[in-house]
Parts: sequence; structure tokens; C-alpha cells
Amino acid sequence: MRITGAKMVTESLKEEGVEVVFGYPGGAIMNVYDEIYKQSFFQHILTRHEQAAIHAAEGYAKSTGKVGVAIVTSGPGFTNAVTGLADAYMDSIPLVVISGQVPTTIIGTDGFQEIDAVGISRPCTKHNYLVNKIEDLPKIIKEAFHIAATGRPGPVHVDIPKDITAELANFEYPTEVNIPTYKPTVKYNKRQLKKAMEEISKAKKPLLYVGGGAILANCAYEIRELAKKLNIPVVETLMARGVMGHNNDLLIGMLGMHGEFAANMAAHDTDLLISLGARFDDRVTGRLDEFAKKARVIHVDIDPASISKLVDAHFPIVGDLKVTVQGMIDSSNDMEFNDFSNWVALLRDYRKKEPLRYNDSDTVIKPQWPIERVGQLLGENAIISTDVGQHQMWTAQFYPFSFPRQFNTSGGLGTMGFGLPAAMGVARGNKDKVSINFTGDGSILMNIQELMTCVEYNLPVINIILNNNYLGMVRQWQTLFYENRISETDLSVQPDFKMLVEAFGGLGYRVTNKEEFDAALNDAVEKKKPAMIEVIVARDEIVLPMVPNGHALNEMTLLGDSNE
Repeated sequence: MRITGAKMVTESLKEEGVEVVFGYPGGAIMNVYDEIYKQSFFQHILTRHEQAAIHAAEGYAKSTGKVGVAIVTSGPGFTNAVTGLADAYMDSIPLVVISGQVPTTIIGTDGFQEIDAVGISRPCTKHNYLVNKIEDLPKIIKEAFHIAATGRPGPVHVDIPKDITAELANFEYPTEVNIPTYKPTVKYNKRQLKKAMEEISKAKKPLLYVGGGAILANCAYEIRELAKKLNIPVVETLMARGVMGHNNDLLIGMLGMHGEFAANMAAHDTDLLISLGARFDDRVTGRLDEFAKKARVIHVDIDPASISKLVDAHFPIVGDLKVTVQGMIDSSNDMEFNDFSNWVALLRDYRKKEPLRYNDSDTVIKPQWPIERVGQLLGENAIISTDVGQHQMWTAQFYPFSFPRQFNTSGGLGTMGFGLPAAMGVARGNKDKVSINFTGDGSILMNIQELMTCVEYNLPVINIILNNNYLGMVRQWQTLFYENRISETDLSVQPDFKMLVEAFGGLGYRVTNKEEFDAALNDAVEKKKPAMIEVIVARDEIVLPMVPNGHALNEMTLLGDSNE
């Protein structure tokens, strides 16, 4: 059957089982949008900015485990999307992003809305394509979905010139993918696994250090089983929140710059660090030459380039994390291990003596409280997104995450403006859950236009603004490390957020006490409409614990060390 390149795009998405696409039309991609108009296989959601389209696709992908899809036009349409591509690349989120390009005859002439999209996207995508022949288009899209979802996931960019979308050719969608240069290692090396397990059996203070790869590999429950079977304590990174579940006795907490005292001390004192899908990010390790200095290291990852990149692994294991952890469980059946009970008890004692806490108040809402309160009222019934800043860290600390993919945040790139559009993707992909976006008064204004998208498509995102009239995290650093020189972080001049969301057609609330917050949240959940709850919170609260930049994890500033 001979069809246009544009129709090949929509037919290919149908073949991949795509149910929703986020995007924004324009001249170079207009032929594809004409075919989107004619089809009924998937829903298209028109965002109000291309960056938001990518973040929405990320939120959908993160929360469902499916590949997120976005479509944008050439030139500024694509450059607007680059932040989302970079964000997805840093956090290994599977996306296929299709962009329009000027006709092949105009490429290189500085034509209207021409940009070297593949050149720009090369550093921030797992792979990218410029389609030169219509006959290649089905194969390229098939490969794009395969590459995005396999191995270490990531965004794949497909750039299609306008004349290619108008040409006719026979369409036959491939059933298989064969890329000779791309063969991710799924099965671990049995000899390496055996050595690693022998090392675990001899350890006295082993620690499972779990990263976002555990969620991407869908192996949270295998990790829970491994930890329980061997009685090994677990620390999670920011991107791994929910792997163990907040009420698991072996979870010692989140580690890193704003991690728990017990978790950071566990990493400092362990004699065997077992890294599962983590990449030793600087916000986790602190001073790298002091990180887990007493420990031998087992590093399991699907990406061989990540192993020993920052910390030398004594036992490197390349393989799919789910397959590998199951192999660790199976191999443990015929082995004897030391009793780690004293080690677990020590870490639990650390956690009891120095728990996560804050000084609550009856006169002003502390920013940690609304997060705790949503956890009490909604718990497992909500999927949580955040923007970036203090509220992000407080959410990671104080929300009771129960299952993987319940927490949806920008980790590696730290993108302000991520939360609202990502929460739209969550709402679209998880209609049985409440989509909550914790945000700040700085972050929310970066993609505020997406309230219109929420209203148009009935995406009942509840945005909770923890409003302290500051760019809070930058202000915190200015206070602690720049002698309180508050440079361009005061946000005292603000819109009326309640009126603003109502102007878009959503629900608006302004909250100054705890009773008002409960009433606003319950009303928003009941009405199932896009909403914004502005919570006036204490202005000068800081995120603690905190490992100052350039310090080791055991050199934390704790609540009792500050004036908070």
C-alpha cells in the first residue's frame, strides 16, 4: 500500500500501540498533523509550549513505564523542546520525539525555521535520526521505539523533512529490529555474579545502594525480596524513592546532599556497597574520595559505560537489573551468609536518634507540613510530581512513597518548570490516581500556560504551591554560603494565583492555615478539575539535613546544628 510519509508516521504510532501524543504543530510538521486530524488511533494533546510537550511525555513515561511520544515542528519548535530532551536523557526516560524539518532541498540554506536539529540533539539523546528517504521512515520509527525502551532507556529524536512527509511509498512496518551495533547486555556474567555473592556472604556491613535504574528496570519487588532474604539494609537515591516502600523495616532512607542521617552514615560506614542501577551522582556521593571509603564495591548496571565511571567497582556486573537481582536471589539459595542483624539494628538506632523532622508551628504553615498532610490524606492514591527546589527535597524526604513510579521528578538536570506538564502526563496515563504537583512560587510560573491544557483536556492536576516568596533553594545557599547576600531571589512581587488559575477555568484556593488546607485539598480531589492550592508558608525555612558542597556524607548539617 502506497501512502505518504505523514501517514506512515501515524500508522507507525498505531503499530507501536501509542495511546497519547503530546505536541505542537507548525509549518514543517503540518503534513503529519493533517494525518493526525484524520486518524482515531491515539489522542493528541496540544500543549501550549513545546518544552511542556516533552515534559508531559516524560511524566507519562515515568509513571506508566511506556514510551512517551511528542511531536514538534522545526526551528524554534525544536529548540523549545531541547530542555525536555536533555532532562529525559539525564534521567534515562524512554521517549520518541518526532520533529519536522525544512524540505531536503532547503537544508543548509538558512531557510525559514531551519535549524540543525540532529546536531543540536546529538549530545542530549540516546540516538537521533535525520530521515533522508521515505523508504527508511518505517524502519527508523521502529528502531527509535526499540532503542528508547531497551538497554539503558532514553530519548530518541527523529527529524523528518517536510518533503519526505509528502512523498508516496509502500508502507510495511517491520516486525523485528536488528541493529548490529546495538546489542544491550541483558544476561549477567555468571562468574562475576558468583564472586559478588561470595563477597556479600563474607561482609559484615553490606548495604544495598539503589538508584533510579531499579524503577526503570521494574525490579523493585525483586530488590525487596533480596533485601529481606539476606537481611541487608537499603538506601535509595532521589530517583529511587518508592522502590522499598516507606514502611519497609530495611529501608534506611534517602542518601545524599539532603539525605537522612542514618542513610548517609550507612554509606560512610559500610564495608560492602552493592550498587543497583545507580550512577554515583555528585548529589549522592558528596566528596567523591570520601564516599564509601571503607567499602568494596559491587556495581550492577545495564550500561557498561556507567560502571567504574566515578567509583571503581571491585565487582562489575553488566546486565538487566531485574534479571541480575533475580539471579542474586536464586544463587543465594545454596549459600550461607553472615548475620547482619547488628548492622541493621545500628542503622535503625541512627534513624531513631536522628529522624527526619522539622519544627512545626501553630501560627504559620511550615512547608514540610502540607507534604506530610497529603501523604496522610491520599497516600497510595496519589502519584506525586514536583518541580525543582526546596519543595522537591522536602517531598522526597516527607512523602510516604509506597510503590515504584509514585514519585515523578527532574533529577539529573534539575529542571524548573518540569512539574506541571509532567503531572499532566501522569494524569493522562493514570486515571485511577490523583495527580499532585508540589511546586514553588518560582517554578510554577515557568510553564504556567499549561493550566490551559489541563482545562481543555480535563486533566485534573492539583498543583500545590508552597509559596515562600523566594527562589528558596538558591536563597538557602545565599544565606549559608554567600553571607546572606540575597541576590535576585526575592519573589515578593507575584500574581494572585487563585485568580490566575480561575482565569484559565480551573479551581483556585489560597491557604493560610491547616484547616483551610484540608478543606481545599478535599474539595479539589472531589471535584476532579485542574486546581491550584497556594499555601502561604514560612519564608526562611531551609532544607535539612544538608551536606555542604565539597564535604563527605558524614559531615552533615542537622536540625540541631542550625537555628531552624
